[in-house]
Amino acid sequence: MEPRSLFIPQYLDSSLILFIRKGEARIGHIYKDDLVEKRLKAGDIYRIEAGSAFYLINSAEGQILHTICSIDTSESLGWHTFQSFFIGGGTYPMSILSGFDPLTLSTAFQCEFLYPKLKELLTRQQAGPIVYLSHSHSPSIWGGFLDLEHHQKLAHLKKVVHLKEKYSEEKEQPKWSFRKLLISPDFKNNYGYSIALDESDYSPLGQSDAGIYLVNLSEGSMMAPHINPRATEYGIVLRGAGTIQIAYPNGSLAMSAKVTEGNVFWIPRYFPFCQIASRSGPFEFFGFTTSARQNRPQFLVGANSLLQTMRGAELATAFGVSEERLNEILDSQRESVILPSASVVAPPDETVEETMEVELEKSEMVPNLIRSFGNDMIMGFD
Repeated sequence: MEPRSLFIPQYLDSSLILFIRKGEARIGHIYKDDLVEKRLKAGDIYRIEAGSAFYLINSAEGQILHTICSIDTSESLGWHTFQSFFIGGGTYPMSILSGFDPLTLSTAFQCEFLYPKLKELLTRQQAGPIVYLSHSHSPSIWGGFLDLEHHQKLAHLKKVVHLKEKYSEEKEQPKWSFRKLLISPDFKNNYGYSIALDESDYSPLGQSDAGIYLVNLSEGSMMAPHINPRATEYGIVLRGAGTIQIAYPNGSLAMSAKVTEGNVFWIPRYFPFCQIASRSGPFEFFGFTTSARQNRPQFLVGANSLLQTMRGAELATAFGVSEERLNEILDSQRESVILPSASVVAPPDETVEETMEVELEKSEMVPNLIRSFGNDMIMGFD
């Protein structure tokens, strides 16, 4: 969002988790028949219930606001992935008030003789869901919203939102900041750090059954191959570039794709995968998981891996090697979770399409999944 801009009042049929990537924001939403306003800074997390009217303001001068959102559609109407109901609006976007006939609206607003003004209210806005608050830009009926008194803002929203009794039973959603964990990450070594957030850290995540994570890898380092036993993982690259590799259950490579800042990826539950930072700089990514419980990833390589836990004659036999050879291989890696870069030169990078073509020849089960991965796994943002 541009400086001095407003994401106009609305509500969703889905719950919303906001992560402030850059900048500062002011968010207001209805809670217990009152308007609650919070100031959010970079790293803060905030959850908004489905059906709760809210607005978001970038009130800073000269600073762009970047937010990342997770939208839980479990309570949605099912028409689309999710549905916005704009309270403010005009011809673009349309206000939900425009769905009522003139007589109904005139009666509701007690302005039977002032319908032309009411009509102007509902048709003037054409600037989209994000509008400038400054009068030096496009005019907007929300231009003075920021300057209203607290009780006036509340009245402005309550006029068009039917508050249900369930709000009196809900708890106000506290905010939470990643800055707390950056001081002491869940895991940290010389090659990077990782942070995971679940409902035990931020209780509103339990209501959406979602987790949150942040990973920072130094240049060339790798998040060791692992699996998520409880959740699907969605991520977005915040900084740098790297490679995402995913393996099929049959032991073939499902995908090896280069990703850069702004790209989105998803990892199916149970599928082995790893993330590798490019050698040009750090690789940082943030994302959500589909479970609010502690995920407990199972690492396949490294000092804390399943192979280390299961090492012995049985595992050696399974690989068809002696215990001595197995121990020699397992003992060679003393790091865990985040591993250092390879000492050998990596082979030339392949494009996603080239990788897919090779894998199509390897397995009969690949084609359908690969097409899905090709269309949905990586998505660039302009």
